[in-house]
Parts: sequence; structure tokens; C-alpha cells
Amino acid sequence: MSSPKKIVIASRESQLALWQANFIRNRLLELYPQTDITILGMTTKGDQILDVSLSKIGGKGLFIKELELALEDGRADIAVHSMKDVPMVVPDGFRLAAITEREDPRDAFVSNDFHSLEELPVGSVVGTSSLRRESQLRARFPHLQVHPLRGNVQTRLRKLDEGEYSAIILAAAGLKRLELGYRISMLLPPELSLPAVGQGALGIECRDNDPDMVEWMKPLHHATTAYCVEAERAMSRMLGGSCQVPLGGFAEIFDDVLTLRGFVATPDGSRMIADKLYGKPESCEQMGQQLAQNLKAHGAEEILATLA
Repeated sequence: MSSPKKIVIASRESQLALWQANFIRNRLLELYPQTDITILGMTTKGDQILDVSLSKIGGKGLFIKELELALEDGRADIAVHSMKDVPMVVPDGFRLAAITEREDPRDAFVSNDFHSLEELPVGSVVGTSSLRRESQLRARFPHLQVHPLRGNVQTRLRKLDEGEYSAIILAAAGLKRLELGYRISMLLPPELSLPAVGQGALGIECRDNDPDMVEWMKPLHHATTAYCVEAERAMSRMLGGSCQVPLGGFAEIFDDVLTLRGFVATPDGSRMIADKLYGKPESCEQMGQQLAQNLKAHGAEEILATLA
């Protein structure tokens, strides 16, 4: 198959999003050195509204709608997303052409004065933009105050440095990609803070009617990561996963066994339903669906009904 003549990558204009787009651009240039590959930077609605939590303004899908419009009208050929921002159902006319190898999927505890959540004194203010993180924090550390935190990575770190928070929780992948790993005080194990569905993985989206582009993206697809992310997304999809639902899902593969963990909780952490499954990586979608059914059977359905 011949190399593409030109590829335009749609990306949000945050520093992290542009890092991700440039990372994919460089990978593609290694594969197709003769191709003209450019980045179309865009500001999305999710980037513009910073004074309201995502769960109240439509969820993380607000970060990608403008990028999909650029794909639809031909201004761009592919869009690069953090998989945790991609809605569980990809809209008609689009498809995920590749899911790249995962960076560290864990949450990171960041503080200038403390080394762990356990060290935080009673009443300490912890910042996070995520209901998933908030519910887990409130369940395990009820003596802490959890306050909303929006903005890009640099903005969140600045608010911490200015003393608005005792600590903040961020995705380790973003900090590491921006060479800010030195700011991490502690990497939170999944047992303490189960990651978001798709956290740490990048997705490449394109038009569904562009089979050549799908083919060109194939070398960037990482099967092990994709099995894990697909299991997580299948679980979340069946649970109606969105920013309005505090849920986490995380899969790992060791010795050809996929372990999938998931939970659903009330925002205040007073109720949390959790379970895990083991199976073959190839049955990732069925495992996700089965885990969702297990969670519902154990009481998640009642929690979801109160959040609807």
C-alpha cells in the first residue's frame, strides 16, 4: 500500500493535547517519512468553560466534538484523543482506527508538603475534577475536603502552588508526558484509586468511510492495550458511563490472563459496589459486559438510578 501524501491531525490546543498530537505525528513520520503531516490546533467547548465541573456541562465529550467536526468537513484526517475523554459510543460516521500503547495508567498524588494521602491532616483540601476520584477519596478518607479543580495540567499545578489545595490528584500519564513526573509525590495503586476507563492510552479517530487512513494507522495499534481498554469501555458502556457517573474500570494482562476491575459509587462515597473478573484477552468485550452485569446485580443499578 502506498504512503499517504498528506495527513492533517486535529488536536486540542492544550500543551498536553499538542504533546499527544506531536507524539503521533512523529510516530507516523517514522512510518511514512515522505508524508506531509501537520497539526490543526483547535479550542473546544470543554477547554473554554472552566468554572463549572464537566459533569454539569455535558461531560468529556465536549473535548472532542469540534475535532470530529473538523474530520467531518475534511479539514482534518485524524484526531488524537486521550481515551478517557472518548465517549463510550463513537458517533456514526467515525471510528477508532488505533489505540496506542498505554503510558502509566495510575492516578498521581501531588503535594508540596505531604508524601501521601494518609499524611494529610483532618480538613485538608484535595483538588480533583473527577467524580470517580472524588467518590474514592470520600469513601477512604472521609476526614478530607474534596474541592473541584478544572483547567489544564499547568493551571492545576499553579493552583496547588498558590496554596488553594493541600494536594491534587492528576493522571500520572499526563505529568510524565509533559516531563513533570518530578511533581508526583506518590503514584496511587489501583487498590487505592482505580483509574478511569482508558486512562493513559491514546486513541486515533478517523472517518468511517476512509479505509486507507484506517490501514495507515494500523502500525500504531497496540493489541494488549486495546484489549484492556475495550474491556473497560464495554463495562462502562453497559453502566451508562459518563462524567455524571462515579465509576472506574481498569484492566491488565499478565501471562495471557486479563484481569478487569470495576466499581460504581455514589458521589459522596457512602456506597461503593466493586468486583473483578479474570479471562482471556480475546473475550475482553464480553468480560466488560459481564462485569457490568455483576455490578448491577450487587446494587450498582440502584446507585445509577439515583444519578439519572
